Amino acid sequence: MTVFIASLFLPKTVHFTLPGTPPRGSHSEKKQPPAYPKRRPVPHTQPSLFEPQVNVTTPPHTPTEERKPLDPFTNEDGLRIIQLPPLETTTAVVDGLRAPADRSSPTWGGRPDQPMSRASSPPPPSVLNAPAVLQQKAKELGRQGITQPRSMARSDSHDRVFAHANWKVVSADQGNGGLRNAAEAAAREGKLGDYTWVGTLGMPTDALQGTQQMQDIEDRLATEHDMLTVFCSDKDFDGHYSHFCKQILWPVFHYQIPDNPKSKAYEDHSWKYYVNVNQAFADKIVKNWKRGDVIWVHDYHLLLVPSMVRKKLPEAKIGFFLHVAFPSSEVFRCLAVRKQLLEGMLGANLIGFQIHEYARHFLQTCSRILSAEATPDGLQLEDRFVDVVNLPIGIDPVSLSQHREEAEVKKWMDIMRERYAGKKLIVARDKLDHVRGVRQKLLSYELFLNKNPEWRDNIVLIQVALSTSEKSELDATVSDIVTRVNSSWANLAYQPVVYLKQDIDYAQYLALLSIADALMITSQREGMNLTSHEYLYCQDGKISDNKHGSLILSEFTGTSSLFGGNELSVNPWDYRACADAIKTALEMGDEEKEQRWSRLYEAVNHHTGSHWFSEFMLRLDVVYDEQHRRDQTSVPRLSMTTLTQQYKRTDRRLFILDFEGTLVSWGPVNQIIPVSPQRTLDVLNDLLLDERNTIYVMSGRRPEELDRLFRRVPNLGLIAENGCFLKDCGSADWTEMADAEQIRSWKASVKSILTYYLERTPGAEIENRRCSLIFHYKSAEDYESAARQASDCASHINDACEAQRVHAIPLDGCVLVEPIDWTKSTAAQKIFADLVAGMVPDDKHTSPVDFLMVVGDGREDEKVFKWANSLGENKTVKEVVTVSLGNRNTEATATLTQGVSGVLMALQRLAQIA
Repeated sequence: MTVFIASLFLPKTVHFTLPGTPPRGSHSEKKQPPAYPKRRPVPHTQPSLFEPQVNVTTPPHTPTEERKPLDPFTNEDGLRIIQLPPLETTTAVVDGLRAPADRSSPTWGGRPDQPMSRASSPPPPSVLNAPAVLQQKAKELGRQGITQPRSMARSDSHDRVFAHANWKVVSADQGNGGLRNAAEAAAREGKLGDYTWVGTLGMPTDALQGTQQMQDIEDRLATEHDMLTVFCSDKDFDGHYSHFCKQILWPVFHYQIPDNPKSKAYEDHSWKYYVNVNQAFADKIVKNWKRGDVIWVHDYHLLLVPSMVRKKLPEAKIGFFLHVAFPSSEVFRCLAVRKQLLEGMLGANLIGFQIHEYARHFLQTCSRILSAEATPDGLQLEDRFVDVVNLPIGIDPVSLSQHREEAEVKKWMDIMRERYAGKKLIVARDKLDHVRGVRQKLLSYELFLNKNPEWRDNIVLIQVALSTSEKSELDATVSDIVTRVNSSWANLAYQPVVYLKQDIDYAQYLALLSIADALMITSQREGMNLTSHEYLYCQDGKISDNKHGSLILSEFTGTSSLFGGNELSVNPWDYRACADAIKTALEMGDEEKEQRWSRLYEAVNHHTGSHWFSEFMLRLDVVYDEQHRRDQTSVPRLSMTTLTQQYKRTDRRLFILDFEGTLVSWGPVNQIIPVSPQRTLDVLNDLLLDERNTIYVMSGRRPEELDRLFRRVPNLGLIAENGCFLKDCGSADWTEMADAEQIRSWKASVKSILTYYLERTPGAEIENRRCSLIFHYKSAEDYESAARQASDCASHINDACEAQRVHAIPLDGCVLVEPIDWTKSTAAQKIFADLVAGMVPDDKHTSPVDFLMVVGDGREDEKVFKWANSLGENKTVKEVVTVSLGNRNTEATATLTQGVSGVLMALQRLAQIA
């Protein structure tokens, strides 16, 4: 079995040695890269983290309006990741150690050791035969400087150079480092066997198309590195990554609606390229998949891949994990291709998110947009179930611990201890964009200094800011704040803010985390922040003077939900609260710091990268087996021969039969059935002639309706309103199972919501039952609009009334609102318990029931099937038969394809057995 790990970028890429340039090595990577990347030269005007400062009060590099094209082959933040040797790679590579793209070097396609890109950016409108107006608009945007199209012309000589140049495989400087480290850690610990990466090289490849070089590169990566290379055109990748991913998906997933003209003008065109790249990944996986292999797709770049693979490989075991936040349905629904993206993800057997909040948002969004039934475990689609889990990724403590022992780290710790002797250090390392909240952090720090003059001269904020590939007004704003703070309180020996618009070496990074008194993270929205994990690990006291520093963490990071309030949680927009948190962190007693750190450290050690990887794979195996077992094509047909044999060798039999769609053909519960078909009544009466048989009919209808329908079938037990009312065999009275007071309580809340949507849906109606409410819209004047209103209504109720133990279920033409605690399953369990209590087993019978048959056709019957099967598995009941009439996946052990007539024929045949 092989695990295919599909991520946009491969862990390896290719560098070429061109004529006239010094040779950089042989074809394969003979040597490991240096343990720590060389630090780029620092301009004289740039404040240094480790050199004496003399009243530096101006920010480095006055911001300009100069714009650099976005490099599509960098990581999420437009930043290139610092790479370490495979043996020493740590999770600091992701979110914890990112190096900025070298702004003095060429961008994508401009590297001297890689081909030039042929993509024009933005994508030309002509790709979709856009009208002339749209084409003219695109030209205008280009003239205004909003976009900078690249020339597609590349000389033949350029292609010939790369087609024959020497090349070597090297570690890639972009991609999801946390995923790589987690896979390596799982493999190191024996939790992962054979695995193959699927991804792109992270460089333009048009110049290599059709050459032997391309084939050689593909073969070398496959045979020596277990990596399948996805080749897509430069045009496709640029449209996919630079435009759809970075200008549409990334902002929306981080609660920033892309409302600028550039995003809207090219959305349709970049979507085409997004589809093309996803299809290229799917084709590569399908081509290499063998039965038993596992496919694990990662992140928002490849949302369509699961469904694309599912279409070609219906039996494949597919997992998907989203490494960024998932927004609320109100934000996600703004996407023009929202349904396609959700349906693409739902091709997986298991979908994973970092925290519960993101998983809940996804379930609510699917319920609202796709009208899918959301449960706590996942989504019930028409033909199958998709499980949804939340599993936070973490760091690799083993690898991180090895790095901390390096002499280079200890050297920098000594330098910083001397440089900042007697000072409290607050450290921060963020990408300089609106999502990370650097501006909010600096303003909060300025407010702290204003409110607490006693701390001036005694505290330093070290802010490492990783520059983006695109200039923005945020650069100037942050630099102005730094200038203002430093000019207000700096002197010859003190600078309150050390602001570095560049990354630092990995050894310096670890040293900084080890000696810090506090780490401050004020992200406005973030999936996980592994810098906080690394900080806590580096504060263990082994080489950090036993500081156990405080963690100031934004409540809007995924990490915040893991720490149980032991961090100092802040709202980045509440500057006063952030300033107070700084004061609390600095003045906290040693005992409290020790207690908080111990609990945080425990959480970090539990949620490791290896644990995340192995846990997801384990859950994928479990849910795949369960889903495969429930698949309608895997469930055998009901065998009448086997059924009669089971019936004959038992003499204490319990039948629980659904009504609508099982014993009668009428379905809609709001239509009154004048009489039950005579054949149904005759079959039930014939079965009840045998006193060893007990029969209950379950329905969603009211008690009085069932009384009228079955008045000619004495000794028949009834379950009304899906388990809220129960009438025992031979009894004339109904027992109300549900709590009447609780029902009245939630009905008042739900009815007001239903009325709100009723007023906006002409032709719809509300049916008020004793224990449930139904919003019917099948007769609405505009069915499409009504269906959308119904989806919103169900989502609204599930959000607002969750605490009242009630849920809304979207059904065909209606939304059913009913209590969670009383179902057909709870009624069936009550019936069985009463039989156990009323019948004493004798020497011959160890159970009051030795034959149990459950027949149903609806989704609400599945819980009864599952309960009945459990009785058979633990031998509580000797013979258990569960039968489904639907064509969807089911918990039943058998199916009947003949519908109602098949059920009646089977029951009649049993009744004829003496």
